[in-house]
Amino acid sequence: LLWVLDKTKTAMGARTLRKYIEQPLIDKNAIEKRLDAVDELMKNAISREEIREYLSPVYDLERLVCKITYQSANPRDLIAFQTSLAMLPHIKCILSDMQTPLLKELYEELDTLEDLCKLVSDSIREDPPIAMKEGGIIKDGYNAEVDKLRNAKSDGKDWLAKLEADEREKTGIKNLRIKHNKVFGYYLEVTNSFNDLVPDYYIRRQTLANAERYITEELEELARTILGAEDKLCALEYELYVDIREKLAAQMDRIQKTAHVIAWIDAFASLALTA
Repeated sequence: LLWVLDKTKTAMGARTLRKYIEQPLIDKNAIEKRLDAVDELMKNAISREEIREYLSPVYDLERLVCKITYQSANPRDLIAFQTSLAMLPHIKCILSDMQTPLLKELYEELDTLEDLCKLVSDSIREDPPIAMKEGGIIKDGYNAEVDKLRNAKSDGKDWLAKLEADEREKTGIKNLRIKHNKVFGYYLEVTNSFNDLVPDYYIRRQTLANAERYITEELEELARTILGAEDKLCALEYELYVDIREKLAAQMDRIQKTAHVIAWIDAFASLALTA
């Protein structure tokens, strides 16, 4: 029976329809009210299909709000949440034309959560990483300090390129490179064929089979600035992300109520399509 009836577009709608079948109504007025809603959606095929089209991108809001509340939601979960909320005003607009009591009630109860949608769209990048503590989450323009640290991080690449060019010119070492690894940080690499051109102010860090690695005071200072900006940026982005997630969690009741309304609309639209 469920296989025949279930044309729902969302996980919430599918669970609700299953509940309707497992726990059928026994009050005649409630049954008539529900049937009237299904009847109106059946007769208004264009509106019904529009609603179903807007339901397609809606993720499982009930599950998402649980993850947000228990602080396990990652940045991509918040984008899924925002994508879902963006559909709600369109669904509410279509419902505004419905005449049956139950659909009118759902129209009144549907909170489109536009403030929460805006919070996420203003703050979280559209293609964030799953990791929460490695940066790359917060949008440019959301927080002045993030923008400042991000500029220092990107400008750092230009500073390093300039230092590399200056050192090549000063020393005459044509293949001198500034490189980076997690053990030594930033260093100057000189192949053995240019060892005789290495100046006195270069401090040897590591000897390889075919090259030497050095640092200078200027490079160390630059490295501290760049790496300090990266660490601070990641920490600040995580802090802001947690704050955004907590603001959403504080609206849990509103989100759950909206999720239930969407589930009911989806279930009625499914029954109407089957009818």
